[in-house]
Amino acid sequence: MSTPVIAIAGVGLIGGSFGLAMRAAGFTGRLLGVSRPATLEKAIARGAIDAGGTLAEMIPQADVVFLAQPISVILETIGQLGPLLKPGALVTDAGSTKRLIVERAAGLPRFVGGHPMAGKEQQGVESAEEGLFRGRPWILTGDPGAEFTGWLEKIGARIVRLTPEEHDAQVALSSHLPQLLSTALASQLTGQVGTGTAGPGLESMTRLALSSHDLWRDILATNRPAIAAALGQFATVLDEVRGELEHGGLDTRFVKAREFARSIRPK
Repeated sequence: MSTPVIAIAGVGLIGGSFGLAMRAAGFTGRLLGVSRPATLEKAIARGAIDAGGTLAEMIPQADVVFLAQPISVILETIGQLGPLLKPGALVTDAGSTKRLIVERAAGLPRFVGGHPMAGKEQQGVESAEEGLFRGRPWILTGDPGAEFTGWLEKIGARIVRLTPEEHDAQVALSSHLPQLLSTALASQLTGQVGTGTAGPGLESMTRLALSSHDLWRDILATNRPAIAAALGQFATVLDEVRGELEHGGLDTRFVKAREFARSIRPK
């Protein structure tokens, strides 16, 4: 494909950022969008896509279809793609859970599940940025081919390959658990801590609590067993911490935690 066409279904934060990142990385093909008309207008104005329309209008033109919608919408869209796809077209996605999506896409000729581990509390194409994926993991459940993988590397993503089951188990710990812990903490402290005593530590711990349940509803529903297991593990750890607090044994816990926190930050 000398001048490939990419169709982005869902030109919000992730889809819009993908379009901006591809342009910044030197992509010269056409970027098409599928979203609500008002969103498409904003995406075109920002330069995230060149043109937009419906699935029936955009998908048949595309060499690559990138599904960046909410999970429930991705599942619905997959069921409509079959007769619309150009022969040989790659379909991939950005869904935050993978098992159900990959199962639903089993009938498509060429599908590879994907999940860029990047995001912001603010949603919508207005918040899109070309550097959103730089230095962040992009999980793939298969091989999309050298060309697409090369573009992911050009936009700064770090390729990680996992099975759908491995992905869902891992992100339950690395993404879904932190979200629920931040949400639980902020909801617990409501009415107990005033803004006058809230320091930067509390701001950091409750940053994820700014996220919308509309965004998380599908994620929680499609990865419930793994998330429940992660919460169970953490409940056990909290009991251990309570015991260590009572007996003055938290020094080892702090050392272990600091080492992990350092390991996940950019060098």
